Amino acid sequence: MACAFRLAVLVGLAAGVSASGEASAANPIRRVVSLLQQMQEKVMAEGKKEAELYEKYQCYCKTGTGDLSASITSAEGKIEQDTSSLQEAEAQKTQLEQDLAQHKSDRADAKDALAKATAMREKEAGIYAKDSSDHKTNIAALGKAIDALDKGMTGFLQTSTAARLRQLTIDMDLSGADRDMLSAFLSTGASGRYVPRSGEITGILKEMKDTMERDLGDIVATEEKAIADYEALSAAKTKEIEAHGSAIESKTERHGKLGLEIVALKEDLDDTSKALLNDKQFLADLDNNCATKTKEWEERSKTRAEELLALADTIKLLNDDDSLELFKKTLPSPSASFVQVQVT
Repeated sequence: MACAFRLAVLVGLAAGVSASGEASAANPIRRVVSLLQQMQEKVMAEGKKEAELYEKYQCYCKTGTGDLSASITSAEGKIEQDTSSLQEAEAQKTQLEQDLAQHKSDRADAKDALAKATAMREKEAGIYAKDSSDHKTNIAALGKAIDALDKGMTGFLQTSTAARLRQLTIDMDLSGADRDMLSAFLSTGASGRYVPRSGEITGILKEMKDTMERDLGDIVATEEKAIADYEALSAAKTKEIEAHGSAIESKTERHGKLGLEIVALKEDLDDTSKALLNDKQFLADLDNNCATKTKEWEERSKTRAEELLALADTIKLLNDDDSLELFKKTLPSPSASFVQVQVT
C-alpha cells in the first residue's frame, strides 16, 4: 500500500512535470529522477555543512572543557598555595610583633642599666676625686713635716702644715701612745724650738705617710678597676642597644612588607576564588549546552538519514524498468488535463 501511495505521488509529480513542460521532449520520469537527485545532493550538502559546524562546536566543547578544567585545577592549586602562604605570612607577622616588643623591652632595659651605671660611675669618680685629693694633700703635708723636722727648721709648728697634722692625729687610725706623743709634740710648738723627742715624732710621721701612700694606691687601683669595669659594661650595653636598634629597624621594615604581602595575598585569594566559581559555573553550562547540541545533532542526523534513504529508495524505484512501464501506462496523454488524472 505504501508502495502504491509512493507511485501515485510520483505519477502526480511526473504528470505535473509533463503538463508544465509539454514542449519538452524529455521523459518526465527522468526529470522527476533528476529533481530527486538534486534534492538528494542538496540534503547531503546541507548535512555536510551542518556536520562541519557540529564538529567545530564539538571541538569548542572539548577545547573549552579542557581549558576550563585546566583553569579550575590551576585555580584550586593556587588557592591552596595562597592559603598556605597567607597562613605562613600571618604567623611570621605575629612572631615579628612579639620579637619587636621583646627587642624594645630589652633595649629599654639596656639603656636603663647603662644610665644607672653611668650615674654610679660619676658618683664614684666624685668620691675618688675628693679622697685622692685629700690623700695627696695629707701626704704632701707629712712630707713637708718630715723634711722640716729632719732639717731642724724653726717655726714649723706655726705653719698650716702643722695644723693639717693636728687634724690627721684625729682622723687617722693611730695607737694611743703615738696619738698622745704626736698631740703633745704639736701642742708644744709655741717656742718653735726643736724638742728632744723629734726623732720619735719623725718615725711616727713616716709611718703615717707610708700608710697614707698605701691607702692612696688602693684608692687609685680601685678607681682604675671601676673605670675599666664601667667601660666594659658601657661598651657591652652600647653594643646591645645598637643591636636591638638594628633588629627593631630591620624587623619593623619586614613587618611592614609582610603586611602588604598579606593584603595582596588576601586580594589574590579572593579574586582566584571568584574566578574559580565562575569557571565551574561556566563549565557546568558548557557541559549542558554541549549535551543539548549533541542530542539535537543526533536527532537531525537521524531525520536526514531517513530522508536520504527515502530519496534513494524512490530514485531506485523510478529507475526500475517495471516502474517505468507502469508510469508510462498511468501517465496521461499530452492533451489531457492534470485534473483528469485519476489514481485508483
